Amino acid sequence: MNRCGMLWVMVLLLFSPAAFAADIWKDAPFEPTDVAMELLRLSEHCYYVQGQAGTATDNQGFIANAGVVITDEGVVVFDALGSPSLAWLLLSKIRALTDKPIVKVVTSHYHADHIYGLQVFKAEGAEIIAPAGALDYLADETAESRLQERRESLFPWVNDDTRLITPDQLITTQQRFQLGGVRFVVRLVGSTHSTGDQIMQVLDDGVLFSGDLIFQGRIPLVAGSHPQAWLEGLQSLRTDDLKVLVPGHGPASRKPAKAIEFTRDYLRYLHQGMAEAVENLTPFEEAYAAVDWSAYEHLPAFIANRLNAYYVYLGLEAKSMAD
Repeated sequence: MNRCGMLWVMVLLLFSPAAFAADIWKDAPFEPTDVAMELLRLSEHCYYVQGQAGTATDNQGFIANAGVVITDEGVVVFDALGSPSLAWLLLSKIRALTDKPIVKVVTSHYHADHIYGLQVFKAEGAEIIAPAGALDYLADETAESRLQERRESLFPWVNDDTRLITPDQLITTQQRFQLGGVRFVVRLVGSTHSTGDQIMQVLDDGVLFSGDLIFQGRIPLVAGSHPQAWLEGLQSLRTDDLKVLVPGHGPASRKPAKAIEFTRDYLRYLHQGMAEAVENLTPFEEAYAAVDWSAYEHLPAFIANRLNAYYVYLGLEAKSMAD
């Protein structure tokens, strides 16, 4: 092989995916992860990474989405993924596009698969913006027990060095801000999927990051939520000015109104099936067996469906007794 040929081989090796991956983790303070993660462009300023459909510990914990908005003055990140290792990988993807500072991380809600990467961006100097209700999550003993569980089920990517990050700012209604000439609005939707949920719209791009208000391609986690408020939040969500909607789980959609349908219809179906059973005093086991789940049983995370139904059943039962 001549000198020119050798030079091209060296260039190809230097810029190959394997070489790039090795460089990412060379001095990383976190355990390497080998998940496939691609920063997909949605608009002039907006990108996202899409987690794999599945349960919480599938795909090394990479099951949720995160958004990235790059402006001339800095970067806004939406959600921080389910481990510091995943957040470090996301940061490396951002750094391949810009050296601008990470200014803010807007969290859709405080659930493990969206917040365990926050410490990576906090170390970058980012302001952490969370919905009202996040402090309730942090104060609950289940937050620490969940972290302990993930230190085992997602070890070594979640380990003793993984910590919960307290937000710098809480959103109680909505907040508008600009960065690099790009206009943002963060809106609180309240206790719907979690103790506190919020969405972020990039006005100039027509992109909405919905967090877990919306799921695509997998069964939502309903247990522990506020199903009626969640359904009302979906019904009141306006899509007129949107070009792209990015859910908390699943692919982005360029048909925002259509993207709402799956989660909305699933919540309605759960409610209808369990409401009839409660009204007729049908025991849960019998009620669950009587419902036709065929439209959903092929989807990832269907294992959560029984728990979802039981949670709705108990809620409706408690309400009927109170009435």
